[in-house]
Amino acid sequence: MAAVTAAMVKELREMTGAGMMDCKKALAATDGDMDKAVEFLREKGLAGAAKKAGRIAAEGIVDTLVSEDGKAAVVVEVNSETDFVAKNEKFQTYVKEVAKQALASNAADMDAFMAEKWIGDPSLTVAEELSSQIAIIGENMKIRRYEKVEEANGFVASYIHAGGKIGVLVDVETDVVNDDIKEMAKNVAMQAAALKPMFTNRGEVSAEYIDHEKAILMAQIQNDPKESQKPEKVIHGMIEGRINKELKEICLLDQVYVKAEDGKQSVQNYVDSVAKANGAKITVKKFVRFETGEGLEKKNENFAEEVAKQMGQ
Repeated sequence: MAAVTAAMVKELREMTGAGMMDCKKALAATDGDMDKAVEFLREKGLAGAAKKAGRIAAEGIVDTLVSEDGKAAVVVEVNSETDFVAKNEKFQTYVKEVAKQALASNAADMDAFMAEKWIGDPSLTVAEELSSQIAIIGENMKIRRYEKVEEANGFVASYIHAGGKIGVLVDVETDVVNDDIKEMAKNVAMQAAALKPMFTNRGEVSAEYIDHEKAILMAQIQNDPKESQKPEKVIHGMIEGRINKELKEICLLDQVYVKAEDGKQSVQNYVDSVAKANGAKITVKKFVRFETGEGLEKKNENFAEEVAKQMGQ
């Protein structure tokens, strides 16, 4: 059995909000497997969905760039080892150049992107320019990811939060483009930045995800002496109700719009109201949200090793 350390307990607490002793028991019961420990706590009703808000293993910034006609946009994440470098003007200028490269790129994956000719100096590849910047700035860096969104029948809106900690793109299909509709798109992007939805709408939620959440809820009910005694029909009704509530929290268009005066209007209701006021047909088709360091907080993450691997060292 793997030894449960204080650091593991601390990380699990940060991820789930559960108590120290509950986290210790969960880790002991799952042989130190962090993901299984989260599931264990959720089944016991002691934790919400894992937010994986543990240690961040990399600094850096996220940036966005929108084409002049608004039909395409890109969001990029470039990592550095320290926040000091992330705030450095040279680093930030370099990230903007990476965004230009990504907006012009048709690369199928990051390997192809890194092999492209560098937009600022075709005698270098993107990877070679990165090596040059590492030498100049004096710290390991990594172009971690990017995503491009294109919309022929409307536009793509962007939003940067907290100086590059979070970047959002929103794909808006519309037959009318004006300042009101652009403002609506920016507000939706701000919503996505603040409330961290997982999906645009319920149509994106897989049956596997729903089944998994239902299994967790059933386990919670079975672990509650009072609720487990209720009729099967009532239990299924409870589960459906809780799933519906969760979907309203994790689907962008189902979320309560943060600027709603009545505290009830959904994001979809807000979009519809703007469409009606402008005689437009508007569909928010998708969003992309990057948060600096997201997914790099795993306990065994070694940023230097990851950079070395990318650089072929």
